[in-house]
Amino acid sequence: MNYRDIEDAHTSGLYQKRRIVLTRGRGARVWDADGREYIDCTAGIGVAVLGHAHPVIIDALRAQADRLITCHELFYNDQRAALLEQLNAITPAALNKFFLCNSGTEANEGAIKFARMSTRRREIVAAMRGFHGKTLGSLSATWGKTYREPFEPLVPGFRFIPYDDTEAARHAITDATAAVIVEIVQGEGGVRPGSGEFFSELRRLCTERGALLIVDEVQTGFGRTGRMFAFEHHGVVPDILTLAKSVAGGLPMGVIAFGDTVGPMIKQSHTTTFGGNPLVCAVARAVLEYLVTAQIPRRAAELGEHFRAVLCRISSPRIREIRGLGLMIGIELKEKAGPYAQRLMEEGVLVLLAGNTVLRLLPPLTIEKAELDLVADRIAAVLNA
Repeated sequence: MNYRDIEDAHTSGLYQKRRIVLTRGRGARVWDADGREYIDCTAGIGVAVLGHAHPVIIDALRAQADRLITCHELFYNDQRAALLEQLNAITPAALNKFFLCNSGTEANEGAIKFARMSTRRREIVAAMRGFHGKTLGSLSATWGKTYREPFEPLVPGFRFIPYDDTEAARHAITDATAAVIVEIVQGEGGVRPGSGEFFSELRRLCTERGALLIVDEVQTGFGRTGRMFAFEHHGVVPDILTLAKSVAGGLPMGVIAFGDTVGPMIKQSHTTTFGGNPLVCAVARAVLEYLVTAQIPRRAAELGEHFRAVLCRISSPRIREIRGLGLMIGIELKEKAGPYAQRLMEEGVLVLLAGNTVLRLLPPLTIEKAELDLVADRIAAVLNA
């Protein structure tokens, strides 16, 4: 069966697809319909935090599917309650309330609404090169014009400042600002970590001027950067934290975490049909328990340090910079990165792009050191071919 022709005939056409058909995965490896093996450094764009077909996910999925799959928040539920308790245990004490949804863009959409409702202000400050999603509200906070222009006019009241620019932040955040939304490491924007000074100043300014600080950890949360949450690297606690991707190990879930600085919330002002369903909550519970007990964030920190060191030893005139945090790594080239992503796929390594010139690597946090070394060897061969 020609799966590519079937998809091409009936899909929306909105995706730029790579011409392989993935049918199976195990750990950090995936296989295509022809049986060819790849090391997966995309992980579903950072979703498969424990890799593919991890037993704790499979067991939780099977057990809960046999009990109860859906339960709207009109009713209480045992799995949801237990997950909320786990989230409360791993987040700072100031973040003790959680809204469960289905994706990162939904989490950011909700966070923007919560900020406007809470402060009774309308202006949102975001960062250049930032990416927060593609629904209208989160798209309005996203910088890239290729994403924005087809859908303009977007939601009014958004303004942008250069990322990691404290002086610009001082001028932009005023008594009209409802919130600042920012990534600790810009993902789509090129895998760019911000400085502790920048985030500390954002925290100070928001507190001083009555605005809320929204930290978008949709991509960085749950161990990716070597800490459970990336803001922990800088000792800055946001008013609202948005999460998704890794939380349920491959199943769709988003989370908005907040505390007493947000509110009061108006009943029924923001709801969702599928958010917090028992099936995904059960899997998220298993994932979070494993992340903590197996010390996966610490493992990501150690592997990330090793991997960056190996990549930095690659001698290629095509490399401009290697940067990142934990197992979130960007290789910025002096030319377009797309052709090299294609060549790496031909060599059995799947990577992402972050803009036109950056190869982005988001492998499962369970990947083995030997697999990372093999990835580095193939990157070196491709960049020096």
